[in-house]
Amino acid sequence: MAGDGRLMPVPHKSIRMPGESHPRLDDGFERIRRELKLPEGFPRAVTDEAEWVAEVPALPALDRTDLPLITVDPPGSMDLDQAMHLEERPGGYRVWYAIADVAAFVRPGGAIDTEARNRGETVYMPDGRVPLHPAILSEGAASLLPGMTRPAALWCVDLDADGQIVGADVTRALVRSRERLDYDYVQAAVDTGTADGTLRLLAEIGRLRLALERARGGVTLPTPEQEVVPDGDGYRVELRAALEAEAWNAQISLLTGMAAASMMLDAEIGLLRVLPPAPAEKVAQVRRVAAALDVPWPEGASYGDVVHGLDPKIPEQAAFLEESTVLLRGAGYVAFNGEPPVQADHAAVAAPYAHVTAPLRRLIDRYATEICLSIAAGEPVPEEIQKAMGDLPGIMHTTGRRANAVERACVDLVEAFVLRERVGQAFDAVVIDVDGDRSWGQVQITDPAVVARCDGEGLVLGEAVQVRLTRADPATREVRFSLA
Repeated sequence: MAGDGRLMPVPHKSIRMPGESHPRLDDGFERIRRELKLPEGFPRAVTDEAEWVAEVPALPALDRTDLPLITVDPPGSMDLDQAMHLEERPGGYRVWYAIADVAAFVRPGGAIDTEARNRGETVYMPDGRVPLHPAILSEGAASLLPGMTRPAALWCVDLDADGQIVGADVTRALVRSRERLDYDYVQAAVDTGTADGTLRLLAEIGRLRLALERARGGVTLPTPEQEVVPDGDGYRVELRAALEAEAWNAQISLLTGMAAASMMLDAEIGLLRVLPPAPAEKVAQVRRVAAALDVPWPEGASYGDVVHGLDPKIPEQAAFLEESTVLLRGAGYVAFNGEPPVQADHAAVAAPYAHVTAPLRRLIDRYATEICLSIAAGEPVPEEIQKAMGDLPGIMHTTGRRANAVERACVDLVEAFVLRERVGQAFDAVVIDVDGDRSWGQVQITDPAVVARCDGEGLVLGEAVQVRLTRADPATREVRFSLA
């Protein structure tokens, strides 16, 4: 889940599993698939069409295989949406960002497109994924795999010396990625001083863009990922902090989405990812939580400034991060053809923003990219794209809720499985959420890294407590604690 797929300002749990699972977990994941009605495989008409278009894509005339592009993704990724080449230019930088041209293979109204509209996005699970497109496309003919010539939407975004966008264009082109790298490799190269070319500039531009994000009031929450690791004959859950390289990579995707949104707003047609600003009463509520937990919130500082330096391993700060997510709820999509929407900004980005960088894994990106390509070419947006635009926000809302439900269910299952033989044991914990009457809340324990409900009178937000595990049932995916 590279690029924009990892750029979620609202913290959400996700689970990374070792190479081998466990029969009881496998059964549990299969039950989640059934309960949430995830599709099983693709209809024959879809696979037949995919096999055909994989051999005869619509190829562009422009050849930019000279660009030494690279991809940066989690190890083992095959659905590679993005490839980049970064270079210096007089007074700033140039970002070449190639995005897989899914529209070269998928036509609106065809069998693949119809199925993709039912799926909305790729759903990731610890034991695999339910893809948006057949693997022959998403992991083969359309993926920006190294050494392979591929059709792409090639963005060229110019930045000034401070990292601000000063110009952007996009066109169809043939590209060829040179290398497939992962975050650990990029981070090690930068840390050891051996990074050059694109990798050196990725760190340089990424840091500039993060500084700009903070300056304009944007938010990236420092939330770790849960990782399941082998432990003797079983497993345990640990927290994995994100690498700086992941944030730098996300910033390249983010700046492209901002350039796309600006292009759409100027042309008065587009698909935006929006998040309204939090109501004043919610901000006041979160400020009170900060004060109660001794989390500094200086006068004039934005929420993004406050969370930037927080450490989720510190109990009070973990509790604040959990409570403050009320400020980042309500994201959605808006389509417009004519007068731009009044609410066009994404509050966590602190600017207009569009999803255009993950078309292999998210339906709306293909349509938004087609709009940008038409605008940049000075051509009308195709009629079939205009007709489909109005349906897309609803499709993405419905399928996004399903994907989130799958993620939550998988986390609950793994947590219950890891703790199933420890019922009755006591754990050190911190209270990260409290119900109104303080009779129950949520606690976070660090070993294993689990967040779950805790029953008990007088829970105090941010307080360190000892809790006893009263229930851990993989069948119901339920974990419960009580005050010890």
